Amino acid sequence: MDNEKIKKKVLVLCTGNSCRSQMAEGYLRYFAGEKADVYSAGVETHGVNPRAVETMKDDGIDISGHTSNNVDQYRDIDFDYIITVCDNARERCPYFSTNAQKFHHDFPDPAKFQGTEVEIKAEFSRVRDLLKDFCQQFVIEYL
Repeated sequence: MDNEKIKKKVLVLCTGNSCRSQMAEGYLRYFAGEKADVYSAGVETHGVNPRAVETMKDDGIDISGHTSNNVDQYRDIDFDYIITVCDNARERCPYFSTNAQKFHHDFPDPAKFQGTEVEIKAEFSRVRDLLKDFCQQFVIEYL
């Protein structure tokens, strides 16, 4: 029970909770282990992007069981940290009556990238790696 009290609650927010926030949730859970309860949500819900699932699987992280959630589902949770991973989510993020520390980093949206299948896959991997570095550093510094 004491362990539950020291666990931090982290929310990762994006526009549609389909790519960037899902990948960040996967990495934060992986790097934080038992130190945190990690959630992700969107200001809208677009479903989990299959390319995000595949890209994470390529790095050994399984997010296939994740669901796309609306931020309103988490209004009653007292978060310690709220991380927005795109400018749109930061601008549209609803007010949370919490003392959560807020962090923002605008990551490119790989779902909007246009190109060949090989180029799209490369962009997903590139954004995944940016998110991985960010999440690993976040856990080191704050959890």
